[in-house]
Amino acid sequence: MDIRNRIVVVTGAAGGIGRALALRFAKAGAKTVICADLDQQGAEATAAEINGVARKVNVASEEEIKALIDEVEQELGPIDLFCSNAGIMVPGGPEASNDDWQKIWDVNVMSHVFAARHLAPRMKERGFGYFLNTASAAGLLSQVGSAPYAVTKHAAVALAEWLAFTYGDDGIKVSVLCPQAVRSAMTKGHEEGVASIDGMLEPEPVAEACLKAIEEETFLVLPHPQVLNYFRNKAENYDRWIGGMKKLNRAYK
Repeated sequence: MDIRNRIVVVTGAAGGIGRALALRFAKAGAKTVICADLDQQGAEATAAEINGVARKVNVASEEEIKALIDEVEQELGPIDLFCSNAGIMVPGGPEASNDDWQKIWDVNVMSHVFAARHLAPRMKERGFGYFLNTASAAGLLSQVGSAPYAVTKHAAVALAEWLAFTYGDDGIKVSVLCPQAVRSAMTKGHEEGVASIDGMLEPEPVAEACLKAIEEETFLVLPHPQVLNYFRNKAENYDRWIGGMKKLNRAYK
C-alpha cells in the first residue's frame, strides 16, 4: 500500500513506537495522521509535530475505539490504515492478580479485536483497508518473567493471522509487528533485560521497518532479524528451544 494521501490512525501515539510511526507516516505523505493515546497531552504533542489530529482514547474500551472510528470517518474520511499499537507489560506468572490479567488482556488483545470489529466491515464494504497490529517477539517466542505479556502477545499474533486470511480476499491487508526490545517508557529501566539480548532499538528504525512492510504488504515485521532464526529453531525442535529458554530464565531471574 502506498501511504501517500492516506488517512491513518495510530494508537499509543504519545511516545515510543507509536510516536515514531505517526511521524514516519506523515513524512511519507499521509493525508492525515490521527494520534490517539490515553495520554492526551502526549498525543497532542505528537500531532503538533505533523499537523495531525490528537484524540484521547482508552484502547481497552470498546466504546472509545468505536467512537474514535466513527468520528474519524464522519469528520475526516475513510480510515485507510489503523495501527493498533498501544500495549502494556505486567510482570509475574499465574500469581499475577485477576485485575492485572484482565487489564493486559484488554489492552494487548481486545483493543485489536475492537478495532477489527468496528472497522473491518467498513473496509470490506469499500474493498480496501490495512491493519498494522503491534505484537512482540514474545508473541512468536515467549517472555521470561511475564506470563501475561507472553500470553497476550501470542494472542495478538494469532488474531492478526486470522484477520489476514479471513479478510485477505476482501482487499484488507494485515501486518503484525514483532520486535524485541525497543526504547520506550515501557522498557525504561530494563535496558539490560532479556528482551535486549540482541540490542535495544530506537523507535525510528522500527517505524521504518513497518512502513516498508506496509508498502510491500508483508505480514510479519521483524526489526530484529534474529527473531526469525529463533522462531525457526522453536518450530524445528520445541524441546531444545524450551531448554534454551530455561537457561535464559535462570540467567534473568
